[in-house]
Amino acid sequence: MLINCVAYQEGRKLADIPVENISDYLKLPSCFVWVALRDASAAEISQMQQEFGLHELAVEDAARGHQRPKIEEYGDSLFAVMHTVELKGDALCTGEVAVFVGPNYVLSVRRDAAQGFLGVRARAEREPHLLRKGSAFVLYALMDAVVDRYFPVVDFLESALEEIEETMFTQGAQRENVERLYDLKRKSLTLRHAVMPLLEAVGRLHGGRTPPIARETQDYFRDVHDHLHRIAGRLDAIRDTINTAIQVNLSMVAIDESEVNKRLAAWAAIFAVFTAFAGLWGMNFKGMPELEWKYGYPAAVGLMVLVCYYLYRRFKKSGWL
Repeated sequence: MLINCVAYQEGRKLADIPVENISDYLKLPSCFVWVALRDASAAEISQMQQEFGLHELAVEDAARGHQRPKIEEYGDSLFAVMHTVELKGDALCTGEVAVFVGPNYVLSVRRDAAQGFLGVRARAEREPHLLRKGSAFVLYALMDAVVDRYFPVVDFLESALEEIEETMFTQGAQRENVERLYDLKRKSLTLRHAVMPLLEAVGRLHGGRTPPIARETQDYFRDVHDHLHRIAGRLDAIRDTINTAIQVNLSMVAIDESEVNKRLAAWAAIFAVFTAFAGLWGMNFKGMPELEWKYGYPAAVGLMVLVCYYLYRRFKKSGWL
């Protein structure tokens, strides 16, 4: 679905134009066209391919979707894929943005992303001196918006991890904590899969050999790269903390189970006294000593109680009961 199609010249908006007139505006000097699509159909992408002369491999990736974050160079144009990761309550919503960038055009194709990029367009139009840099600045603005949406997710992961750490040594909370930690680990991996490939790709847009279209905007892409690097560092810290917390919680579960086993072993030892004495005096032989003794029964019971009480006190003192 077409969201908007706008022509810009010298950093200022000329007009909202129909798709059929794109080729006319592409011929104007210092002019570029910015088109935004959402959940585009194959026919819409094919139409844009004809208008802008997009590379067939890039078009195939954009139409198919589910691509790894990347930036590829096709002649004098770039094709970028970014993953959007946004919070919806406690759940993560993931989407994909494919961006075609040429000397005089920008085409963004958004799929499954909860938030749009109308704010990015409004911001760019408020800064005509930057928009004058052309289509590469639009790519930066879109990329910066996607990366900025990662920060609330990282903040959420860190806050949730702190909450779990506060209850880590609460009796009986270990099993629940392990489940929550694994859920956090899955979410952090989702964000990491969006960040790390993009970090590597953006690193090629500044310093050294950069694509011609991005040479005047290297400083801006360096800023995006710095943001991604910071996010990656925080994700590494989250991953290490989660792994440590999981090990601690599993150890706490093992300790709890050990405490239960000790209690069961202590009670089994106490009741084994009854079994041993009863088995001994229960042997019905004629020559058994004390068999005919008048006080044999109460003496046997008293002895068993005394021995069991002694064992109980010993286990209690050692912390087994």
